[in-house]
Amino acid sequence: MSAAKAPKAQRGRHAKGAMLSYGSRTDVGLVRDHNEDSLTVTPPLFAVADGMGGHAAGEVASEVAIQSLVAHAPHTADGDDLARAVVEANRAVIRAAREGLGRQGMGTTMTAAVLDGPRMVIAQVGDSRAYLLHQDRLQAITRDHSLMADLIESGQITPEQAKTHPQRSVITRALGSDPNTLPDIYEMTVEDGDRLLLCSDGLSGMVDDDLLESTLIRVGNPQKCADTLVDEALAAGGHDNITAIVVDVAAGAEKRVAKERRRGRIGAVLVVLALIAVLAGAVVGGNAYLNHVAFLTVQNDQVVICRGIPGEFMGFQTWKVERNTGLSVDDLALPPNTASRLTEEGIRTDSVEDAEELLSTWQAQAEQAQGSSSGAAVSDTSDQASTASSDADASGTSSNANEASGASTSATDNSSTEGGDAS
Repeated sequence: MSAAKAPKAQRGRHAKGAMLSYGSRTDVGLVRDHNEDSLTVTPPLFAVADGMGGHAAGEVASEVAIQSLVAHAPHTADGDDLARAVVEANRAVIRAAREGLGRQGMGTTMTAAVLDGPRMVIAQVGDSRAYLLHQDRLQAITRDHSLMADLIESGQITPEQAKTHPQRSVITRALGSDPNTLPDIYEMTVEDGDRLLLCSDGLSGMVDDDLLESTLIRVGNPQKCADTLVDEALAAGGHDNITAIVVDVAAGAEKRVAKERRRGRIGAVLVVLALIAVLAGAVVGGNAYLNHVAFLTVQNDQVVICRGIPGEFMGFQTWKVERNTGLSVDDLALPPNTASRLTEEGIRTDSVEDAEELLSTWQAQAEQAQGSSSGAAVSDTSDQASTASSDADASGTSSNANEASGASTSATDNSSTEGGDAS
């Protein structure tokens, strides 16, 4: 069934070497008519890109990004070098749209991993994910750059509500939209027997983590495992393009020892030069990062949007106020836990634009809550007015029995009329 619906499906070869084995598959799914996902399995580099922008745009963006990544990616697990390769991929997508390849507005996610013996580094932009199966326990390595992830983190919605939220497909960071986009970098040590999964949201959005974990444990061959994961997403509905890369890690102790010996022969001058380069890169990268990220907090009882991260570094303040919103915490009617976090530590976002969007969401929710409260208050006031009118008419009864009867009838009519208006 999937083969008939997915003529563009591809299967990666199960490759074995001294260090690792892997398998991969991408499938158009059961709803879309074209595949906007792209991937690369070129050890030590593995990457998934999920394009967006519609036909003749999304697939162009993801393919351009992958080609650029392959051309610039490092051959060792170096976080700075991998970040630079992703930055180059972002520029390539922007340049392609400007030159008429694809179209303006196209973009793509990217999640890339470089495995180098016991070291692994991952770069991520968007909501394509990386998972690590370690000692039969599945761990999510990356954090989605999406509106749903921000709302869940700020306590606005639950993960269950996010699955059916009308804005669940909104991504807050992607390649191709901003020349200053930077990836999140994750560096870690892996062990023999660990298994890496890279996937687009066509898999993670259709198959829950428990089933991902059990499949990664149960299916030993990485190619068969990638096929099985895609089949499970198809069985669940296949609402989006689906891509999965499964990599088995063997840390390679012998190679690691040799590598350490080579490092031991590096001269002191090279070490000093490398340290200077790292420090310079850290300063440049740090400034770029601080100018990109943002957070919301409270100053002088008013909510403010700040660029940077809260706190200080070596005596220097690492943030600045971008905008005073003029709103108080009470104006936003935030839940107690969210209001406490906002006041005490601030709520971080990936950019000032994301902070503005989160603030808009809070304002919309506060206005909705205020509208409901005002409606209830109007109803209570009308009911009280109706009761008072009835009591007043009853207390003013005339000594004449006929007049009393007429007054009572009049009071009843007025009460019915006002009650109807109130309802």
